[in-house]
Amino acid sequence: MAYKPRMKELFQREIAGKFMEKYALKTPAAVPTLTKIVLNIGLGEGSRDPKLLDVAADELTLIAGQRAVITRAKKSIANFKLREGMPVGCRVTLRGNRMWEFMDRFVSVALPRVRDFRGIPATGFDGRGNYTLGLKDHLIFLELDYTKVDKSKGMNVTICTSAGSDEMGYYLLASLGMPFAK
Repeated sequence: MAYKPRMKELFQREIAGKFMEKYALKTPAAVPTLTKIVLNIGLGEGSRDPKLLDVAADELTLIAGQRAVITRAKKSIANFKLREGMPVGCRVTLRGNRMWEFMDRFVSVALPRVRDFRGIPATGFDGRGNYTLGLKDHLIFLELDYTKVDKSKGMNVTICTSAGSDEMGYYLLASLGMPFAK
């Protein structure tokens, strides 16, 4: 039997049925699900020091379990001393079982490690059911050895869903255990 992540199994066994009842969906294929999770670290100073970018990419690779890609500037901006094509950050796009595993670790292990945590704001939805969250410190992930990390970095986590509205996206993520603030 093929390996199935714990959260994916929970979704298929319990959450999908509740979703069909609540929104009166006729077929299980109409139930919104997670499509991808994008992790992004933006480092403006990475254009001046490429080693910072390599370290950030290695750390993001450890967090995601998948190789990070260096992102480059699309436009030149003179005020920031930035030219088109200069490296400015790194990102990882997770799909399939890796996405479900990351979501499980993010909700059950990483978010509770945030200092003075009182829940995440529900204002990060984009109108189509996708949610974006900014983290001030990437050291909340257990995969990183904090003694080897020289500088704390912020990161963005974007959770893309197939939900058509923010209400459905909110219900989906709340059902998966996202600790939204009341």
